Amino acid sequence: MKLYPLKFKAIFKERIWGGQAFKTYFGKDIPAGNIGESWELADLPEDKSEIVNGPLAGKTIDQVIAEFPEEITGDENYVPPFPLLIKILDAQDVLSVQVHPDEEACKRSGKGDPKTECWYIIDAADGAAIYKGLKPGTTKEQFKQAIEDGTTADLLEKVEVKVGDCHFLPSGTIHAIGEGLLIAEIQQPSDTTYRVFDWNRLDDHGNGRQLHVEDSLESIHFDPSGDNLSVESVGRLADADEFKVDKGHEAGDSQLLLSPGQMKVLIFITGAGTIEGQGTEAVDFVKGDTMLIPASYEGVIKFAEDTQYLIATV
Repeated sequence: MKLYPLKFKAIFKERIWGGQAFKTYFGKDIPAGNIGESWELADLPEDKSEIVNGPLAGKTIDQVIAEFPEEITGDENYVPPFPLLIKILDAQDVLSVQVHPDEEACKRSGKGDPKTECWYIIDAADGAAIYKGLKPGTTKEQFKQAIEDGTTADLLEKVEVKVGDCHFLPSGTIHAIGEGLLIAEIQQPSDTTYRVFDWNRLDDHGNGRQLHVEDSLESIHFDPSGDNLSVESVGRLADADEFKVDKGHEAGDSQLLLSPGQMKVLIFITGAGTIEGQGTEAVDFVKGDTMLIPASYEGVIKFAEDTQYLIATV
């Protein structure tokens, strides 16, 4: 069969720091409660995205790629899982301070998977900030003491953010998302997260959330001199071995050709339109949609409105 742009059923995750922004900002039909994460495209053991459009509707991403590996990925030697995990995050409260291990840390511990990621700021309250990296000169011993004293936040770099920023966070970077932020998160397909500090929050029973102090201390990069904690807002936003992210902006009534040869994931931040290809049905999109464009697909994006979008490739 002739492949076409694939849309997926979002996987919603309730989080103590979440809210209802996916409904109010994007118009998504979400459950009641504090919905903090919308997994737009995932191929993890417990969460696999389901296709919702066209002849392949009802199949999961791994099933379809197993059937059409080279046509979708462009790689004749494709090895699962799908190389990207795409999320949108609604942070109504500050998230825990955490770290994802790099490959070397995973090898040392014999567990987990590395995760490099980037955060694109879709919407931000006045004064909203993130935390990424440690203040210069912070040692492992100082940080361990700060964890014991409940003063971890004093050693973190706090960075005010604005809409349109993209922050790159290589694995090994300690980080936290502040309150009042709506973020598109592009990352490696891993859910290995070590929580090191949760702002001394307690639940109704006086208990704190589980921490992973030893794993965190073994994963954090205490000498960040080799890390690229870049911030970009136009053109190529992230350029790493693990993935590339580019930003596009097209006016209404304009068109953009989609050439075959490379798999692409499109994340529509604003706008609306249609993707059309010869021999396949047109696929509509609105802001908040994420689509996988197979490597074999050739077509054109027709923008009905002024549209900003991200293109993730590997």
